[in-house]
Amino acid sequence: MTIEKDIVLIHIEDKPLAFARIEEISPDNKADWYHVKFLILQVPLQTATWILRDSYIDGEEFTMGEKKIRLEPVVCPENLEKPDALEDKSKVSRKLDGAKVISLADRKKN
Repeated sequence: MTIEKDIVLIHIEDKPLAFARIEEISPDNKADWYHVKFLILQVPLQTATWILRDSYIDGEEFTMGEKKIRLEPVVCPENLEKPDALEDKSKVSRKLDGAKVISLADRKKN
């Protein structure tokens, strides 16, 4: 179920177009229809409000202006690397030779 503050990927004609955050979902006069306000995450930022059924908000395909549209919820992928599956420290340190490491915790103290 997609809710406010969720990120969605907007597909138009089966092609991903833009990411958007759902800012607000409010009921329409018609039953099972909602006003959905999106913050389109592109430069420049834009907002758009669409009137959609709840099933469309949850990813069912619909048409607008004779174009097929679908909202795909974006889920943060889990980190596939486990700590013990990382490269051994000697390989990592060789990659960092000559690099300067700055401690953000130390910077905050000053």
